[in-house]
Amino acid sequence: MTRKRYTAEQIIHKLREAEVELAGGKSVLGVCRKLAISEQTYYRWRKLYGGLRTNQAKRLKELERENSQLKKLVGELNLDKMILQEAARGTSKPGEETSGREACSHGNGDFRAVSLSGVGSFHS
Repeated sequence: MTRKRYTAEQIIHKLREAEVELAGGKSVLGVCRKLAISEQTYYRWRKLYGGLRTNQAKRLKELERENSQLKKLVGELNLDKMILQEAARGTSKPGEETSGREACSHGNGDFRAVSLSGVGSFHS
């Protein structure tokens, strides 16, 4: 059997059809056959979209998409923060305060400034 994806609007429409058929005395199995879906799909749809109207379903999908994007952003920011903390921890000595730059000796008296400003700015 081929798998078909339904939009939220189509699902809500099918659930309304099912409610009418069930109120008319048909069995759940008979309604599912008429709608060409399995009983499991019917119950899952009813659980997810049971009391929703089409505009509410659209808003729900929109909010889920936005939530996914925000979670991704928070994850990226946490990664950047961890990288900066690790870099700062590795360049400073305990009890010493630095402003992101520290002198680095190469054994021959030559001192160079090391900058951390570029760390974490490599987004794809």
